[in-house]
Amino acid sequence: MSKPFHIGFLLYPDLTQLDLTGPAQFLSRAPGAKVHYIWKAIEPIPSDAGLALMPTTTFKDCPQLDLICVPGGAGQTALMTDEETLAFLRRQAVNAKYVTSVCTGSLVLGAAGLITGYKSACHWMWRDMLPAFGAIPVNARVVKDRNRISGGGVTAGIDFALTVIAEEWGAETAKMIQLYLEYDPQPPFDCGSPERAGPEMTAKAKALIEATFVRREKVINEVAARQKAGDPRS
Repeated sequence: MSKPFHIGFLLYPDLTQLDLTGPAQFLSRAPGAKVHYIWKAIEPIPSDAGLALMPTTTFKDCPQLDLICVPGGAGQTALMTDEETLAFLRRQAVNAKYVTSVCTGSLVLGAAGLITGYKSACHWMWRDMLPAFGAIPVNARVVKDRNRISGGGVTAGIDFALTVIAEEWGAETAKMIQLYLEYDPQPPFDCGSPERAGPEMTAKAKALIEATFVRREKVINEVAARQKAGDPRS
């Protein structure tokens, strides 16, 4: 019997549940996969959609992971200054085979100093913030740079998961899981990216989250400044 492949997803308040549950559904089907849902304590964690998610282990008790994944979401901004969480990610990253993210989870990896000099994906609205952490933004659904693999915004997490499965277990395994879960997207509207939505709709989308953008940018600039100054908290 082959040893388990330990996959860990970080939970935190106000995460976007699909960033986590999409790839988790696929990765959990991989042969030998053992999936862990991780937070500071075993207690229900509210997502930004009101759906509560339950951790299965804590930072203290989590085994060494083969793959660590950070999903995105509104609560991601607070994580960028949460030293307990950042320290956990750094510890796991030392021996993890893959260090990964979905959506704005890449900004948390950036705050932990884990994607400096790496290419990375991110949600289109926040992608241009990656260089503050020394990362190289790429406009793609999935970006792989050495052992860093990142998915773009939200639904790209499923493509991210299939990329990881193909990398670790082979393309045929990934194809069978895709077929089994009937992942055959045919959206009713062709507007899922700024390039397809056009400038007018994209501008309206940005205007709706202007206050969030300002808050997140402020935190990113503060964390990035500490990193450059060699502050041990970063």
